[in-house]
Amino acid sequence: MADDWRNGGFGLYIHWPFCEAKCPYCDFNSHVSKKIDQKQWLTAYLSELRRAASETPGRVLNTIFFGGGTPSLMDPETVSDVIDEARALWHPSNDMEITLEANPGSVEAGRFAAYRDAGVNRISMGVQALNDEDLRRLGRIHTVTEARAAFDIARACFDRVSFDLIYARQHQTPEAWRTELNEALSMAVDHLSLYQLTIEDGTAFGDRYAVGKLRGLPEDDSAADMYLITQDICEANGLPAYEVSNHARAGAESQHNLTYWRYGDYVGIGPGAHGRVTLNAQRYATETYLNPQRWLDAAERGNGEKDRTLLSYEDQANEYLMMGMRISEGLNIDRWETLSGRKLPKNTIDHLSEIKMIEHSNDRLRATADGRAVLNAVIRELLS
Repeated sequence: MADDWRNGGFGLYIHWPFCEAKCPYCDFNSHVSKKIDQKQWLTAYLSELRRAASETPGRVLNTIFFGGGTPSLMDPETVSDVIDEARALWHPSNDMEITLEANPGSVEAGRFAAYRDAGVNRISMGVQALNDEDLRRLGRIHTVTEARAAFDIARACFDRVSFDLIYARQHQTPEAWRTELNEALSMAVDHLSLYQLTIEDGTAFGDRYAVGKLRGLPEDDSAADMYLITQDICEANGLPAYEVSNHARAGAESQHNLTYWRYGDYVGIGPGAHGRVTLNAQRYATETYLNPQRWLDAAERGNGEKDRTLLSYEDQANEYLMMGMRISEGLNIDRWETLSGRKLPKNTIDHLSEIKMIEHSNDRLRATADGRAVLNAVIRELLS
């Protein structure tokens, strides 16, 4: 079990916490700052990389993911130096995937060629809507025209480009979503991340919703229809769901995110970044300081990590189940039972199979299309 992480691989997540503006639906650790000393941040990132590598020597690094925030506001030189250091500290895989999240603004798009030259080989773009009125409601500072232009620039620089869309937005109907999704699929995209709008506490939308000022949200049945429309249209266009909210042509799946869902190890660096790292045959959950300045100060002192929690084998088994059931390939039953030290509950498996929520064949357990639509309930049953 000391090598269980190898089933999912080894990745590196770098969190850049800054944005030009804070979107009202966003509950990520993102901040607006007028002045950012990129050299200081680079020094902190490099220090944390070296600390993490000293604990995980000799590993093959499969993926790097720059998330945020808005990493496309990072200087290309900063990105390049982080990539070069990671390559020097670990053994880069021959087909290492290096993803950078980007917004479709003109500043970020103008840097795409420089990011490519730095080593980035995949862009994940936060488009969110192909409707200017809805972009305004979502607090986005780009237009549809700018998003399309940025996508074209990205496509010219990178073989792999994904973008995000949010559905079940205010005043959106299932038919309007159908039209918008077909428009997105016409853009020669090979990966789409399609998320239902959720109202999170602590966000501007959450505050408005609490006082009854967030009007026009679709009813549950309408939102459920949009989910089903998403599955049908993407499947028909050759981008089936390989994860609950992610659709891709064969071979275009996000390898970094699959590291999470296959329950591999990953180092998390930057404010609020989480990680899962196996050290001396024990697996730990890691967490860094959330506040950017506090993380920066701690990293400069030699350790930006806030907490390190030892995970029991039962904890690991439960996390593996919760992650593995999200993907279409499902989870390996033998692996789960080795981690947990027990068998999956036969009565529950039989019941969920009978009502066609899961498929149980050979050494795999996976959710059906119907099961993924109510996945939280299926997972609760399996963990009960």
